[in-house]
Amino acid sequence: MTNLEKYDAIFTEVFSVTTDLLGDNFSKETVSEWDSVHQLNIITLLEETFDLFLDPEEIMACTSYNAGKEILIKNGIEL
Repeated sequence: MTNLEKYDAIFTEVFSVTTDLLGDNFSKETVSEWDSVHQLNIITLLEETFDLFLDPEEIMACTSYNAGKEILIKNGIEL
């Protein structure tokens, strides 16, 4: 499984959606289910899956599918 597939799996698990819904428009502003619990689940799974420890600024910035990818790339994870 590639890192992008692992990343997508986190979002499909947390939000119970299919990968075709993930993309530029998948964010806190456009997904009504996206709340603090879902965001915490995303962060937890990102840290576990990619063996990371995200700082508070990164946690607060992870408010969209694309933002999460940027955070991983910044931490040296190739997608």
